[in-house]
Amino acid sequence: MPSFKIDVSTAVVFVATAPEPKMVNKKTDERAVDRETNASLSTVGLLVSDEGEGNLYQVTVPETGLPEGLVPGMPVKVIGLKARDWENEFNGQKRHGISFRAVAIAPVA
Repeated sequence: MPSFKIDVSTAVVFVATAPEPKMVNKKTDERAVDRETNASLSTVGLLVSDEGEGNLYQVTVPETGLPEGLVPGMPVKVIGLKARDWENEFNGQKRHGISFRAVAIAPVA
């Protein structure tokens, strides 16, 4: 499925929730990994405010793109943010949504 770049150059972005490991299987503690770089993935909640509107996004980021010390309320910049739609079927029910992925997150100086 294609992904789409998201321009956040005019947005103010804050960490809403600290990074947490993204799991493939919580029962076996299997971590999700990037298929291209083999880096472990984490998910961080970001509050993106632009043009008078604020939205909360759960963004997946490789651990190599996450600096130490990201805490809620910290202003950050997002590098390479993309959106991708997804769909799956689980127990006979179709689910769909949009996932967000970034190359890196950096503190604002």
